[in-house]
Amino acid sequence: MSQQNLTPLTEFILMGITRQPELQIPLFGVFFIIYTVTVVGNLGMIILTQVDSRLHTPMYFFIKHLAFIDLGNSTVICPKMLVNFVVDQNTISYYACATQLAFFLMFIISEFFILSAMAYDRYSAICNPLFYNVIMSQRRCHVLVGIPYLYSTFQALMFTIKIFTLTFCSSNIINHFYCDDVPLLLLLCSNAQEIELLIILFSAFNLLSSLLVVLVSYILILTAIFRMHSAEGRKKAFSTCGSHLTVVVVFYGSLLFMYTQPKSTQSFDADKMASVFYTLVIPMLNPLIYSLRNKEVKNAFHRLFKNQCKLCI
Repeated sequence: MSQQNLTPLTEFILMGITRQPELQIPLFGVFFIIYTVTVVGNLGMIILTQVDSRLHTPMYFFIKHLAFIDLGNSTVICPKMLVNFVVDQNTISYYACATQLAFFLMFIISEFFILSAMAYDRYSAICNPLFYNVIMSQRRCHVLVGIPYLYSTFQALMFTIKIFTLTFCSSNIINHFYCDDVPLLLLLCSNAQEIELLIILFSAFNLLSSLLVVLVSYILILTAIFRMHSAEGRKKAFSTCGSHLTVVVVFYGSLLFMYTQPKSTQSFDADKMASVFYTLVIPMLNPLIYSLRNKEVKNAFHRLFKNQCKLCI
């Protein structure tokens, strides 16, 4: 291997979403609004579920952690992307890139299994309503959240350490708007077959296993709903799952679109658009979906707002 290839990199250049200079400022405005709504919405959901005692239930426990994951995922990527819209060269330091990759992987993998846990929670609520509080005990809820965090942290550290202990070539240009594992693999001079195989296997496992839990849960939920004799009961059951089902369809739909794209130069642009959707747009939409479609959240917000007004008076 030549000496040039062994030269250690100190920074990477992110290609960003677009190379057209006239779009930089408009896109900065769009993504600044998206990030602001994301922060306000998810932080508001975390605070609301924490301070309102009526929302201290398993469902809102999971919603709070989903909001934390969405806030973290967006914060890992969006602020740096916003800076890159207004500077001449979109650079990120070597260690900042490794940190961004690790946190992005941790948050995105956690989201898979938190959504699965939420599907199991909805299954328990509709199919076993009499034993719901026993099944979804506080201890079980903490286990269903703790295991995804530990598993995703292990996976994030494993991939980040493996990639950044290999040798990068002289090119430091990442064809993306953040440090992701697949674009980084393209810059490696070392044999990356092992890490590439691991990424494919773990990605397939994460996607398919979590999706399987969601699908099985909703098949059992639909079976239970169609057995109900009361139209009011069916309506209530559908409204209970509506928000989560919407979030699941949007999240897995964008990921499946990305994974089923043929690998070509054009597909990299499609991957970027899909990445924008599940890293920035979905974290903005989730709190809106859970608040606009949920009477309990609306009532909790009104109670909090009313109490704050009383304190001000």
